[in-house]
Amino acid sequence: MAKTPFVGGGWFVLEPWITPSIFESTNNSDIIDEYTFGQLLDSDYALDVLQNHWDTWITEDDFVAIKAAGLNHVRMQIGYWSVPITSEYTNYTTSVSPYVAGAWPYLLRALGWAREHSIHVILDLHGAPGSQNGYDNSGRRGSANWAQGSNVNRTLDIIRFIADQIGGMIDVLELLNEPAGYQNDIHGVIGNYWQDAYQVVRDVAGASLKVMIGDAFLGVGNWDGFLTAPSAQGVLMDYHEYQVFNYNQLGFSEDDHINAYAESNLYTVSGEWSNAITDCAQWLNGRGIGARWDGTYQSGSGQQVFGSCDGYTGDSSTWSDEYKTFLRKYWESQVAIGEAVQGWIFWTWKAENADEWSYQKGLDGGWIPQDPTDRMYPDICS
Repeated sequence: MAKTPFVGGGWFVLEPWITPSIFESTNNSDIIDEYTFGQLLDSDYALDVLQNHWDTWITEDDFVAIKAAGLNHVRMQIGYWSVPITSEYTNYTTSVSPYVAGAWPYLLRALGWAREHSIHVILDLHGAPGSQNGYDNSGRRGSANWAQGSNVNRTLDIIRFIADQIGGMIDVLELLNEPAGYQNDIHGVIGNYWQDAYQVVRDVAGASLKVMIGDAFLGVGNWDGFLTAPSAQGVLMDYHEYQVFNYNQLGFSEDDHINAYAESNLYTVSGEWSNAITDCAQWLNGRGIGARWDGTYQSGSGQQVFGSCDGYTGDSSTWSDEYKTFLRKYWESQVAIGEAVQGWIFWTWKAENADEWSYQKGLDGGWIPQDPTDRMYPDICS
């Protein structure tokens, strides 16, 4: 597995915190995810907005910049509603209403750019029928109903279609992003799905296409010996580690944040991480939801407040030099661990108003080096 993969989020699956302007432009606070975007807007208008976004958010120039930054992978997300599966591949419904379909040709164009610029591709099924986690990044915020009804079988058919149609254009197929394994009685469903989807990929695409599964928020240790050699080949474990979504980690000092990564040496792909140490990015927790850091997440709940969000998110020109120095150390500590295991994937390439999450802005601001092998603090995890 390559050591410097890279991610571009918010392109084919909308996330309010990555592109808040798209949601603000609707003038409707009930539009909180891609599901409600299609449900509550005029269909022609919604398609026009999304087509413009698909055409302009990431362009070939971004692939050129990614290559110039010494990065060798992109991780691209797709929602099930954008996969043009036909009745030839499934006995289940092919309707995706109210989602707005149409991203597939733009994905194919992106795969061509990746090939043109010698960049490997991890394609990630980011949203499944019913929602696998109830987060807006699955396409629909609210309840996670993926394990119900025919949703899992529909997802297997979608994986079959992807593997058959574009398996030769990608290097890794991630079977599903962040299923909520902490929900009641779903661990076994996820495990069965990983096994069945793995076999689908092998049956359709052979052994050359690698498969990526995730820890489902259960911890990597819960999957010891699962889909490993000799019974399975070419399987990668995706582990997402952030330090901004619980009160304990938000209370870390800067040294605590660095040490927490330095002590984490899991044999996985560090599949999502960022430079953020707060949840201050606008709508990171969902449209209309505030931050734990400044007490606006659950106002009046009595939870600890850590301080103001000023100087921790948004435009990096307002940040202190001390904070940027810390961000460089933090970046190097996380990369050191990613390179010690199977690789790392930064989340994300760009964001409209959250520079601590943007690799592109990190390059511009100097807390991410132009060459990802450069180190100012080579012994930071020693």
